[in-house]
Amino acid sequence: MRTLFKLLIFPCLLSAQVDFDPDLMTERFTKSMTIDEPYKLTWLSKKREDVKEGKIIKQSHTSEKFYPGVMRDYWIYIPSNYDKKKESNLIIFQDGEGYLFGKTFQAGIALDNMIHFGLIPQTIGVFINPGDKLVGEKNIWGWDRSNRSYEYDSIDEKYANFLVEEILLKIKNDYNITENPKKVVIGGISSGGICAFNAAWHRPDVFGNVISHCGSFTNIRGGDRYPQIVRQSKKKDIKVFIQGGENDLNLVVGSWPQKNKEMAESLKFREYEYKFIFGVGGHSNKHGGELFPETLIWLWSE
Repeated sequence: MRTLFKLLIFPCLLSAQVDFDPDLMTERFTKSMTIDEPYKLTWLSKKREDVKEGKIIKQSHTSEKFYPGVMRDYWIYIPSNYDKKKESNLIIFQDGEGYLFGKTFQAGIALDNMIHFGLIPQTIGVFINPGDKLVGEKNIWGWDRSNRSYEYDSIDEKYANFLVEEILLKIKNDYNITENPKKVVIGGISSGGICAFNAAWHRPDVFGNVISHCGSFTNIRGGDRYPQIVRQSKKKDIKVFIQGGENDLNLVVGSWPQKNKEMAESLKFREYEYKFIFGVGGHSNKHGGELFPETLIWLWSE
């Protein structure tokens, strides 16, 4: 658990003036991740005998342009009745392995069922992991074991352009995928949640819909500024779903419950089409997993 804590939160605090107690941080993080929550997967996220499973293809990629030498795995989901003559919607999840194979989410099964019952159009899924080694700024504690925080918590356009130019370009050569951003969803949890929003913020021409579960809109790499940035910037053509919980993290870099509320208020102020669901959960995707089918149906509703 300590290793996971370090990977998720602290490969990213850059100020040498930060005063923190690592044992206390670990305790709070562990408590928030393991708290009992009342959320369960719905029938749309459970296997059904009458629904054919889609195909899942594992791929690896070594970056050449944006993160030279950094390797990552990703998985492509193709629905069982895939018709290459038909343009497909697209969904992309950061920390993709957990979303695809984790017990509390089961995104592939949910896509199988929603496509089968006609609740969403034909959809290709891309479930991508963070890079395997750090090539960005190192944190002062030397806890960087991957490129995750550098990719996910940075609020510039680098990761968004990496997805567009290095990952999606190849996938779109192999499959018939829409160029309409309103039919594209990007999502993630924690640092992956702010990463999804950040990608859409910088590239709304590609990513038109956002799913943020327990998004890290805190001062890890400047993401705490996003509520104010949203308030002060011209409205962008994106649709946003944010999920937070009252037992989420409260750490030296900020309060996850508070910052997600601030994000929702800023989106409301700028009259975005958004939905904010705030529950009793901690820092996990249990609530997001329960909500996923209705979230995706809402994002792709007219």
